[in-house]
Amino acid sequence: MSTSHPAMGLPMVYLVDDEDVVRDALAWLLRSRRLLSEGFASGEAFEAMLDGRPDTRAGGDWPQAPSCLVLDMRMPGISGLVLFERLVERGLTPVLPVIFLTGHGDVPTAVAAVKSGAFDFVEKPFSDNALVDRVEQALAASGQAIARRQAMRAMSQRMAELTEREREVMALVVQGLPNKLIADNLNISVRTVEVHRARVFEKMDVKSAVELSNLLREA
Repeated sequence: MSTSHPAMGLPMVYLVDDEDVVRDALAWLLRSRRLLSEGFASGEAFEAMLDGRPDTRAGGDWPQAPSCLVLDMRMPGISGLVLFERLVERGLTPVLPVIFLTGHGDVPTAVAAVKSGAFDFVEKPFSDNALVDRVEQALAASGQAIARRQAMRAMSQRMAELTEREREVMALVVQGLPNKLIADNLNISVRTVEVHRARVFEKMDVKSAVELSNLLREA
């Protein structure tokens, strides 16, 4: 499965595990599949990285490249589960899918985390290939989520450029009303409707009322 999104930059896998040997082994494994990684020895260290970046706050644009987090469920200090819950609160888990590493006794907790938004869990000892396959799938999901975020922000910017009258015309266009009925509804001339309609299409970067309706429905 391809995880390449050239316009977004190189994918990154974040590793949070309190055991150095585990982080090193995971980093080596990912390098063998040409994947970059960055390791953190604790949940606190990973949170400190996030807190040091202004673009990780609500409405921020981190990460800009496909990313995922491989997270040990049991760690001293902030546990993996608590860190995951904080990532959910930050709204990061769609663009930063979380894969838990878990021991047998933590499987029920890991299953519950998946139901609340974690990407998956992998039980120790794990198959190297199976883990990296899931990492690549998580990176692909991250890339799709980042693309959706970018598209939504671009559309919001286009919407902000519309005048109040253009918004009124657009609302009636997507209802399927012809220009004559739009003119009657707004008490303006058909020619004025045509001008506003053309400007709406130009600003929203669409060619037809159907395309405009689909764009707004997807949003």
